[in-house]
Order: sequence, then structure tokens, then C-alpha cells
Amino acid sequence: MKRFSASCLLLFLTIFSFTSFTPAPQKAPIEKRIEDLLAKMTLEEKVGQLNFVVGELFNTGPTVRTTESNKFDEAIKKGQITGMFNIHGAAYIGKLQRLAVKESRLGIPLLIGADIIHGFKTVFPIPLGESASWDLAAIENGARVAAIESTAGGINLTFAPMVDITRDSRWGRTAEGAGEDPYLGSLIAAARVKGFQGKDLADPRTMAACVKHFVAYGAAEAGRDYNTTDMSEYVLRDVYLPPFKAALDAGSATIMSAFNELNGVPATGNMFTMDQILRKEWGFKGAVISDWQNITEMVNHGYSKDHAQAAEQALRAGTDVDMMGEAYLKYVPELVRSGKLDQKILDESVRRVLWLKFKLGLFDNPYLYSDVKREKKEIRSKENLAAAFDMARKSMVLLKNQGNVLPLTVSIKRIAVIGPLGNNKADMNGTWSFFGEEQHAVSFLEGIKKYAKGAEVTFAEGCDLYTNSTDKFAAAVAAARNADVVIMALGESAVMNGEGASRADIGLPGVQLDLVKEIHKTGKPIVALVSSGRALELSWLDQNIPTIMATWSLGSEAGNAVASVLFGEYNPAGKLPISFPRHVGQMPLYYNIKNTGRMYEGTHSEPGSERVYRSRYRDVPNTALYPFGFGLSYTTFAYGQPKLNKSSIAGNENLVLTVEVTNTGKYAGEEVVQLYIQDLVGSTARPIKQLKKFQKLSFAPGEKKTVTFTLNTTDLSFWRQDMTFGAEPGDFKIMVGGNSRDVQTLPFTLTSTSI
Repeated sequence: MKRFSASCLLLFLTIFSFTSFTPAPQKAPIEKRIEDLLAKMTLEEKVGQLNFVVGELFNTGPTVRTTESNKFDEAIKKGQITGMFNIHGAAYIGKLQRLAVKESRLGIPLLIGADIIHGFKTVFPIPLGESASWDLAAIENGARVAAIESTAGGINLTFAPMVDITRDSRWGRTAEGAGEDPYLGSLIAAARVKGFQGKDLADPRTMAACVKHFVAYGAAEAGRDYNTTDMSEYVLRDVYLPPFKAALDAGSATIMSAFNELNGVPATGNMFTMDQILRKEWGFKGAVISDWQNITEMVNHGYSKDHAQAAEQALRAGTDVDMMGEAYLKYVPELVRSGKLDQKILDESVRRVLWLKFKLGLFDNPYLYSDVKREKKEIRSKENLAAAFDMARKSMVLLKNQGNVLPLTVSIKRIAVIGPLGNNKADMNGTWSFFGEEQHAVSFLEGIKKYAKGAEVTFAEGCDLYTNSTDKFAAAVAAARNADVVIMALGESAVMNGEGASRADIGLPGVQLDLVKEIHKTGKPIVALVSSGRALELSWLDQNIPTIMATWSLGSEAGNAVASVLFGEYNPAGKLPISFPRHVGQMPLYYNIKNTGRMYEGTHSEPGSERVYRSRYRDVPNTALYPFGFGLSYTTFAYGQPKLNKSSIAGNENLVLTVEVTNTGKYAGEEVVQLYIQDLVGSTARPIKQLKKFQKLSFAPGEKKTVTFTLNTTDLSFWRQDMTFGAEPGDFKIMVGGNSRDVQTLPFTLTSTSI
């Protein structure tokens, strides 16, 4: 009995220490505290602050669960680990912090990182889906909810947002980003950073962001993950760097180096991008974290002769933290002792890591993220699920609605849900949803049954996602014949996109297209719900199926959100953040292309009927099937003639465009009004159009609004031939419309750039 009582007392004291730590009184400035601590550290302890390791994990497919382990206890006590990642649990992390603070020589607390990409236990749509909302406030709130939940679970650093621009949908990690446009991508990058970090990193409901992957990882050749990237400095600065700059301007505490080589030099050891641009030009003072083993992988690139040289090159370039490579731990002490590496370089990296821990409030309260009561209260709350539901509805993009099949009406009495994603909970959360649990996700079938209100709903799988079996076709055809409308749930599984999931064929996997063709023969109206983490090739569906909806991977509330849209409770307003191709052979495909000397501007026709010496394909049009910015609504919008306040402006003047937009349909709806420009002549050739502004507005039926956009010289600026950033006098076009293709155009002139 005494032994039992003693155990209970110890447990109580342990939990109490995790949840009721009294912050230390106000101390010296952080800089002095860092220098005092640095002066006490041994060489090995300094290197330990640069070593990040993954915890013990149990992989169950798309879900990864933490296994509590004492594997790292001794290394923590010796000060050999700066932090652990992809673990969670307030009590467990409190225990690890206690080891670091109470049983190591210097008592330095741990960073606890994780890939919180689109939610924690409450899973939001994949980032590409969220980006289709063009709703910056909702996107910021999604990151805010993710931060609240994951910090309640003990995590204080997220390896997000991913802001890589993606122009090739074969790349699996397309799902994690904001698509193809640097302007939209920059705004979304900033919104996500603000959502994660809030106004104060020491607030226990905020976490440090780690913007990734620096840089140009999304431009991997052939769309193959981890592959080589090669581009001009102009393209790098105009297209791929802006979202990183926006994220850092928004306050991102850390940044992650990329896997790829860039112009011959691996990103992790690239002095030009890491030192010249990031540190010197941008003045970034935060920590740079390597991606998984990408320091030691510089040997595989043929850039480093061995891991010791890789460690030296990475640290010199400014990569502060070694994730899972242990190259710093093994080789940096000797590099410093031998004089090959100046200790000042090491010390600067340690300062940046310690600064992050101080800013997170860990030195004043190491158990800030170890509140077991909060963990139970703030994960999967009603408010969080409501936010995920709202975001999922806003993320869907209506690509086609011939004959107004949607929204479904009360006259529909029999609904057949057909397809491998129809009654599928496991794949609703999508890629990078480590901590979400599939049993909590709402399937499409569940949501449709909930909203059907008396209609008979049947289900037939038809086929699976991975094999070519047609054994279930007959049952699916029978279900379709007995229905008034068929909802086909098609697309990719969670593991078919994301890291390491590049695809050479970006059509519907397996025999799904064959299944659709069989159902199409029944003559029943079909609504195709296409879930994916990339732009898919949907040409046959576009030609034959009346209604198509891009549903991405929508997360915890997927089924409820889809049903809400199908039955007209919510009018879809999403717009594509990425161009959908007619054929995979068009990849890479993006709207903001440049003219060539032989630009093809005609319509596609049969080979032999037009002059062939133009930049065109002989078998498909150059254009996207569904262009960037495209998305339909259950209502319709009419654009009046746009007007400019003046036909020319000087450098100190603003150009103001106004256009009347009217809801000409019978449903209330939202429209994303988009403004593009073209600089007709530049010292370097400019794209045929570039997104510069947009507004997302709500309209009642019949309502007319005057939309106003204001541009200045900064909006007209680019990286010029002499590698300076600015505008050039000359002629421009300004375009406005509901997508990048369907626009009205006006000319204007910039007469000077002087202010």
C-alpha cells in the first residue's frame, strides 16, 4: 500500500510539473543569456544543439503514431540532441523536456518538431486544395487551428509551410504547395506563417514555422522528386524566390534547405542562395534546418567527397541544423579542433538555435507545451471541425456543370455513389496527415446519406485504386441503371501523391476511366468528384461527363463538405491554383509563359491544315484544359467594360482600374475577380500575363458591384537584365476577368520610373 501511494504521489508530481511550471522572473536580454550560455558550452555540447532526430514511430500507412521510447534518453542527458520530431503527446514530451532540463549539464530544453502540413488531429484540405479557395483569411485560420491542436499535443515547431512553386504536376509534392503562381503563392505563404506563429512565439498556442524547401525544389527535372534543378537567376528570382521572401517577411522563424541540386550545387551547401541571398540580401537571422539527411546526401550528388566535407560545406553555407544525418555530431568537433572550420561559424549556428528556443519561451517554461488538460480539451473540438468543414467547402472547384446537373434537387429520389473513393475513409485525409486518424474522417457516402433527406442512396465500389480488376464493374453498372443520378468518386489515394510520389502518367489510376466509360453507357447523369493532390489529365471526362468537381483531399470533414456542395447548401467558388493539362506531354504547364519568336496563337486544327513552323503541338492544343484561376459557380457572373483612371502614369502615380461585376444567376455566390498585366517590352522578355491583384467577393442574386484595383510602380517591377529589381518605362496591357484565360484587356503606358 505504501509503495502504491508513493507511486501515485510521484505520478501526481510529474503531471503537476508538466502543467504548472512557474515561469522564471524577468531576466537579462536574450542576447546576453545566449552569450552566457554559449560561454559555458563544450565543443560537443555546441554541436549537440545542431543535431535533430526523429522519434520512434509506428507507421500505419498515411498515419504515423508516436511510440514512447527511452531510446534517446542518454543522448538527451549528454546534450547531444537539440530536438526530436514527428512525435506528440503532452505527457511524453513533458517527460523528454524534464530529461533535458533536469538531467543534462546545462539544462537546455528541446525543440519538438513535426510535419504539420494541413492540420493535426483535425485535418484540413491539402494545401493545394486550400489554395483553390483563394481565401487568405480562411487559409490563415487553418494554420491557426493546426497550431492550437499540435501545440496542445506538445509540438512547438512545424516543418511548414511548403511554398515551392509547381509547374509540373507529375511532381508528387505539388499537393503540399499553392500551385504555379508566385504572387498567389506569396500571399498564401505569408498567411500560413501568420497562422502558425500568431503574434508571439512564446504563446503556448503558437508554434515556429519552417518555410520550405529553399530553393527551387518544385522545379525538379521531369517532375521527379529529389531530381536536379537547373534555371537562370532571372527565373529563380522572378518565380521561385518570392514566396520564400514573403514567408520570411511575415516572420517565419526558420527555413528548411531543399533536397535538390541547383545549377550544379546542392541547395544545402549552396553559398549563393544560402549565404548571398538568404543571409546577406534578405538579412535572415533565423535558423536553417536541413531536410532529412540532405547534408550527407551531398556525397551522393557528387559535390562532397565524404560526410566530413559535407558537414563543413553545409555549415559554412549556413545550414544550422542537421536533420537525421549526424554529420555535424560526428565530424564538426574534429573539423574545429583541426582548424578546418572556424569555431565562429559553429557558434553563430548555435546562437540561432538558442535564439529560437528563447523566443518559444522554452527557457522560461520548458513545459509550456506539456499541458495534458489542454491536450484533451483543444484537439478535435467542435470549433476546429467547423473550421475544417468551412475550408473544405471553399476548396472545391466546379470544373464543368453542363445542363446544371448540380445542385441536386428534391426531385432526385435515387442516388448511386460509385467509385473507389466513395466509401473510403482512409484516403480522405490525404498526404502528410501523419496525426489524423482515418476513423474520424467522414466519407463521401456518409456525407451524401446525411444530406440526401429521404433519397435512396446506394453504393458500389466498381474498382479499386491499385489493380486492373474489372470484377466489380457489373455491380456498379447495375447500381447506376437503378439511379436518377450517379456520383462517381474517383482519383488518387493518399499515398499516390506527396513526397516520393511522382507519377509519369497523371491520368486516373488503374481502371477508373474504364469504369467511368461503362457507367457513361447507361445514359444516366453523372457527377464526377475527382480527388487528387495534383492537376490530373481529365480530357475524356471533360468531353463526355456533364459535371466535374475537383475535390482534392478534403480532410476530416470531406464527406460533409462534398454533400453540402452537391445539395446546394454551399455554392462552390473555388478557382484553380494550377493549370489542368489536356495531356501529360504538356508538362510543365503554366499560364504565365513567355512569347517565343514563333508564338502560336491560332486554334488547334488537324495536322497539315496550318503552317507548321510555330511553337505548337501537332496533336493537342497548347492551352490548358482548365486554366489557372478557372472555376465555375451555380450562378453566373457578367463583367462590364473595365475602365482606367488614366492611360499613362509616371513613377509616383497610381493606376486605378474599375469594373462592374454582376451576379446574373438565381443563386447567391462568390466570385474571385482577377487582375493580370503584361509588360510588352522589357530588358528581359516578360510573361504574356502575370497575376497582380485579386478580390474574392460575395454577391446576392442580381447584385452588381464595382470592383476597384490600384497598381503602382512596384507592381510593374521585375528583375531586369542588369540584375536590379524595378520597373521599366514602356507599354503595358492590363487584364481583368474571372480566370487567366477569359479576360478583358486595356492598354496603358508607364512614362517614367522616377518618384
